Amino acid sequence: TWHLKKVPQIVSERTFSLDSPKFEAKPKLELKSVCGIECQRRLPVPSLADVKELLAYETVFENGTRTLTEVNVLGLGLDPAGNASRERSVRKKRQIYGTDSRFSIYDKRFMTNFPFNTAVKISTGCSGILISPRHVLTAAHCLHNGKDYVKGSKRLRVGLVKTKSRGDGRRRKGAKRNGMPSFQWTRVKSTHIPKGWFKGVSEDIALDYDYAVLELKRPHKRKYMELGISPAIKMMPGSMIHFSGFDSDRSGQLVYRFCSIADESSDLFYQYCDAESGSTGSGVYLRLKEPNKKKWKRKIIAVYSGHQWVDVNGEQQDYNVAVRITPLKYAQICFWIHGNDESCTRG
Repeated sequence: TWHLKKVPQIVSERTFSLDSPKFEAKPKLELKSVCGIECQRRLPVPSLADVKELLAYETVFENGTRTLTEVNVLGLGLDPAGNASRERSVRKKRQIYGTDSRFSIYDKRFMTNFPFNTAVKISTGCSGILISPRHVLTAAHCLHNGKDYVKGSKRLRVGLVKTKSRGDGRRRKGAKRNGMPSFQWTRVKSTHIPKGWFKGVSEDIALDYDYAVLELKRPHKRKYMELGISPAIKMMPGSMIHFSGFDSDRSGQLVYRFCSIADESSDLFYQYCDAESGSTGSGVYLRLKEPNKKKWKRKIIAVYSGHQWVDVNGEQQDYNVAVRITPLKYAQICFWIHGNDESCTRG
């Protein structure tokens, strides 16, 4: 069953205008030297003042203007266990190891139907997922390198896989064949990124805040994925995580995968799902058949942040990581979608 949690309230306090960003950063599809599993376990539990600082957020608009919003957090219960996790042996891995367990979705009937049609392509080279009629969840580093917004993010666009349109019966010259989706591109009206992602605010734990929400200029008319709060591994419905994205080594294809989670901290999942760059920013979801119901219920519980290199026991090791949607992050993302906290009390 799904385990409901009471969600803290995020309340907007003040909004300031900032200088326009330069939009000159080079996009990084692979992050290095971030706080890894052992480092995460040693981090202190943040105070309320720390949480308010980390969850303050920047909004950049399509005309290049930018604001900073300070927030207050109500009903916050800080977990004294902090980042404690079960001790696990660390194993080396690669983005793809052994047999490649990814599935390319070739059939347009699957590609353009739920849940696969919730996966979107971001014009900076990442993936994302639809979370409302006009909002997309993705990874922050697809848009911002911690110091500045990446090139191309000023005119950011989101690509939704096209359903069959008039004229599909006659193939145009040079048109793509089966399994190669075409996209309907939509402009982004505004982008929200938590301040915890920016360097100088949280040098060691920026990865915990590697998520962003894009507001589309026009609403789409598709089914979107519901948000959920990520459970601990031992409480995970179905025990498997799933996500679909547009991996760079399979150009134009929608790629689906599922796997179990190997380890966790309070903000991150460490897993061995096969994935390549391009799938970064995908929505990681759980699925569960509820009692007496035939259909699967799905909820997004994390954002795939990508392949990471970290120091473990003094040497570089790699793994794939996802940013968990904690009660605080659920409250913040829900506030970005609805503009109030009334719709965000239970996750």
